[in-house]
Amino acid sequence: MHRVKVKSLTSGYKKILSYILKTTIVIFAFWFVYKKLSSNENLKEFRNLLEQIPQWEIVLVMGLVFLLMLFNWGLEAVKWKRLISRVESITLWRSVESVFCGLTWAVFTPNRIGEYGGRVFFLSPKRRIIGVVAMAVGNIGQMVLTNVFGAIALSIFIYRFVPLDYRLYYALLALSAMFCVFFIVFYFNIKWLNGILLSIRFTRKYKKFYSILARYSKRELLSILLFCLARYIVFSSQYFILFFWLIPEINHLDILMMVSILFFVQSTLPSLDLFDIGVRSVTAAYFFSFVTSHEVAVIACTASIWLINIIIPAILGSYFVFKLNFFGSIQRN
Repeated sequence: MHRVKVKSLTSGYKKILSYILKTTIVIFAFWFVYKKLSSNENLKEFRNLLEQIPQWEIVLVMGLVFLLMLFNWGLEAVKWKRLISRVESITLWRSVESVFCGLTWAVFTPNRIGEYGGRVFFLSPKRRIIGVVAMAVGNIGQMVLTNVFGAIALSIFIYRFVPLDYRLYYALLALSAMFCVFFIVFYFNIKWLNGILLSIRFTRKYKKFYSILARYSKRELLSILLFCLARYIVFSSQYFILFFWLIPEINHLDILMMVSILFFVQSTLPSLDLFDIGVRSVTAAYFFSFVTSHEVAVIACTASIWLINIIIPAILGSYFVFKLNFFGSIQRN
């Protein structure tokens, strides 16, 4: 009887602590979002630009960009379900919930690290650390494409806009090619990482957590990479649509080149999602200045994509934060 009472009391404390944690996460997310949105001059510039455009056109274009955002994170949810199938079977809707919940966590944590926690808490407790490793595999796939396309775009940019001795440029091309090959080979042989960790005495005792790296076949890794490619095409399309809409005189290929460079530079810099807009704006303004003088439109486009792809999903994901149970499995309907 006493044991049952203690267990019930402990369960009650856990529920209270869980609710406090979830509420704190949501409050932090909304506070960060409010502070950043209320002081963002770039979004105000974007609003000023839209005042000169017909209402129906704004609704059509921004609606399309918003739908692409949902499609983008939908692809990520399918990818996450595929990745985690090696660890635990979850429904597609549960995967969607975990992806959006992770976005809420990511918005106020450095380098989006909170996204890992937001997702894996939708798994059963014993599989959460393994889930972090599985998620890392998907992120590495996305990073491979960002680096490969970014290196190619940067090589083209240097050829067109930076005067270099041809020997130096050829050396740069060789380095760029080796850089791309390294990432591709590493990704398709990610099980090597498992072998390296096993060879280290300190990490060997944690092999049950990272042994999943050896389970992915090259065919599965290719499948994951294709999902990453689809996502890359989708969020590149968002930028392309807005830039072509507001600055139609820019060459189509120039937009694609600059966007690839923008992604590449962003991926190499440590940042916080909410303050990442400053990095995005400065980077976009610098590189696009080589192909257009409409700096305000460039920064405004970048700010609007940030709002649609980062802030709105983070707000939507706050609902799913309350469905978590930090001390057990997720709360099921």
